[in-house]
Amino acid sequence: MKRKWKTAALYLVITAAAVIVGYPLLWLFFSSFKENAEIFTSVKLFPENFTLDGFINGWKSTAAVPFSTFLINSCKLVIPTVLLTVASAILVAYGFCRFEFKGRKVLMMAMLSTMMLPNTVVMIPRYILFNDFNWLNSYIPFYAMAAFAVNPFFTYLLIQFFRGIPMDLDEAAYIDGAGKWQILVKVILPLSKAPIVSAALFQTVWTWNDFFNPLLYIDRVTKYPVSLGLRLAIDADSVVNWNSIIAMSCVSMLPVIVLFICLQKYFVQGIATTGIKS
Repeated sequence: MKRKWKTAALYLVITAAAVIVGYPLLWLFFSSFKENAEIFTSVKLFPENFTLDGFINGWKSTAAVPFSTFLINSCKLVIPTVLLTVASAILVAYGFCRFEFKGRKVLMMAMLSTMMLPNTVVMIPRYILFNDFNWLNSYIPFYAMAAFAVNPFFTYLLIQFFRGIPMDLDEAAYIDGAGKWQILVKVILPLSKAPIVSAALFQTVWTWNDFFNPLLYIDRVTKYPVSLGLRLAIDADSVVNWNSIIAMSCVSMLPVIVLFICLQKYFVQGIATTGIKS
């Protein structure tokens, strides 16, 4: 009997926590169907007057740029960045795990130390560098940083997983005539779907939601991603159409939510198994 009460109490606490965490998202969703005047004058979750004006007006956006342009720009920014990030992290992690060379431990420590380096420290040097290369007002700075494994988190994530793959598999493939590249492609990568998907999901969410870096490197409205496009609708000199902003916020979350739902199995598996050695 005590076990049943403990289980019921546990589920009650979990349900309460889920409501607390999920309520802001529910409020955001239902507020997108409210009139602008109703959003901050009513505490009700459901709209009194159901309307789609927020979606219609929000899709038209501001500055003569439709919201679809911001979505397309985000895809142009996110997709290559994610692919380059994953590819570079795989190569660097494979090099650290499967190759012996002088200074490997020193380079490993140097890479890990950059994880503790605040982004603000390298903000100005990066801006000066990209400005000298005439890369501003483009997505090349994001592609370049992704191609050279600037974010060590993903490299470290894959290193921990690669270490759990037995060397016996490499040796068996080598005996069968496989080279280092074939071992990576045909042995390591098929066993590493979960951490690779986890890294891709992390980078997708971070890049999609990133506001500061696009603001730093891009100043043309026609190249703004979603994060900056939403900011255009907030004008201190006029009435802010919060229902349009909230509606477009819901639209901007959909791609990431759908992606996570489709890949959540690999994501959970990747987080759970990373660092576990066979």
